[in-house]
Amino acid sequence: MSDILPFDRRQLLQAGAAGVFGLAFGSARAKQPAEQKPKGQPTKFQIACMTLPYSQYPLERALAGIKSAGYQYVAWGTSHKEPGETKGAPVMPADAPPGKAKELGQRCRDLGLEPLMMFSGIYPEDPKGIDVLTQRIKQAAAGGVAHVLTFGHTSGDNRKVWVERFKQLGPVARDHGVLIVVKQHGETGQVTGEIVREVADEGIKVNYDAGNVMDYTKGKVNPLDDIQTCAELIRSFCIKDHRMFPVNQDCGPGLGEIDHYRLLANVAFTGLAMPLCCENISAPAIRAAKPEEIDALARRAREFLELVVRGLHA
Repeated sequence: MSDILPFDRRQLLQAGAAGVFGLAFGSARAKQPAEQKPKGQPTKFQIACMTLPYSQYPLERALAGIKSAGYQYVAWGTSHKEPGETKGAPVMPADAPPGKAKELGQRCRDLGLEPLMMFSGIYPEDPKGIDVLTQRIKQAAAGGVAHVLTFGHTSGDNRKVWVERFKQLGPVARDHGVLIVVKQHGETGQVTGEIVREVADEGIKVNYDAGNVMDYTKGKVNPLDDIQTCAELIRSFCIKDHRMFPVNQDCGPGLGEIDHYRLLANVAFTGLAMPLCCENISAPAIRAAKPEEIDALARRAREFLELVVRGLHA
């Protein structure tokens, strides 16, 4: 037996070099989780920071901070405290003419930031939902913003209303070269996926928010399972993490309990351009006291996501 073992070892090494080792012992690729198998061209992940984390500061400071944190892309948040104002001023008022969005889009590009997404600021079931979302589509088209984000609750008859309204809005969005993306808010990706499938319009797709899934279900639904129910419909992400300890809190990517490698592996080879918009970049149990601290958190979030994307596409 001792005479045979060295010979067998050499054979195995030679077989491995010739590509036979995998046949003898099973393919390593075949043992990987299904979501990690490349099925097409790499997804063009566009890592953006929302202005939302800077909502207590002027929009100008938000844009400057995001640029200084190394981002090429930005998503417009909801409101910012401008000088002399006690309440937040809307980044883009719902009734603003499309020209105002065009001006803001150019303002971002002058700073070297490409705007990717804007909040609609209204739930689909709202009585003014059709009118406001139509106006948001026109604003987004004028500003060169690809995605209009909406969300809400599907309780009661709302789900039926969502389907009816999205069927009306889908053609409008497509005519303007804009996507309405729907994220879960008190729901799961499974629910939003079911709604988008029922609407069956290329102008309406899913935005996935893994942190919301953990938060609103109190950790009972695992986003890594949930995302698989709607992965083929996802066109963008609101990036936030979540952890249950030492505090039950949303936080920045990589600071919570969600495995972003496994999360994004589900959509890593779509060949599509896909915004990853950082909505929450905070550190658990710590409140940023100065805008410079937000800048640092924004940079950390970007660098983490860049590593994840590089690893998935390696």
